[in-house]
Amino acid sequence: MAELTRDEQISILKEKLASAKSVAVLTGAGISAESGVPTFRGKDGLWKQYRATDLATPEAFAQDPRLVWEFYNWRREVLKPLKPNPGHFALVELEKRIPRFTLITQNIDGFHHTAGNQNVVELHGNIWRLRCTGCGTVTEDRTVPLPDLPACSKCGALLRPDVVWFGEMLDPTILEAAYEALQFSQVMMVVGTSGIVQPAASMGMNAKRQGAFVVEINLEATPYTGVYDLNIQGKSGETLPLLL
Repeated sequence: MAELTRDEQISILKEKLASAKSVAVLTGAGISAESGVPTFRGKDGLWKQYRATDLATPEAFAQDPRLVWEFYNWRREVLKPLKPNPGHFALVELEKRIPRFTLITQNIDGFHHTAGNQNVVELHGNIWRLRCTGCGTVTEDRTVPLPDLPACSKCGALLRPDVVWFGEMLDPTILEAAYEALQFSQVMMVVGTSGIVQPAASMGMNAKRQGAFVVEINLEATPYTGVYDLNIQGKSGETLPLLL
């Protein structure tokens, strides 16, 4: 069979979305990179002489919370002036058109909320939320920069970013919401994700096994390219608006 052109693939996906009652979308760093967010794995993924993977751990926070907060304050400063891009806004528009729409994201930048999506499952947390290490209270705070060692207004204990660090478990309730969306989705789009970090990496296959039509939209090939029903190469900020 002749390989489909990009236009043909987009046309097929538009048809599928037009008749779908339930859609799940998984987004990764690629969609945010188009808004100027440095990626963990990209060439911009370094901070001072540290690797992000060395600082975003419970061990690093226990050992030197000030250093970890310095890193997160820097990340918040980088994110503060950035805005959602046309890819984010296209997903907001899709959510309005589809009866059951779930947006699962690996990103912690909060852009999907800012853009206007309602049903968002944040697998790895949100950098604008703070969690108390004492009483567990979670609050949103967009102050930049925060104090070196921010304290809880309720109990005075040290606050930490409400994100999932390397070596930590994902919140079971959030994971359950994601898997429930996959179970019911007729169409699933996997957008801007490298397909390396589990459990998100295998969510597309999970949906496919349950009968969903699965489409990958990514700048480059991933381990799942060729396995999904469609693989549309290109920027999500250019591709997603075409679906409207």
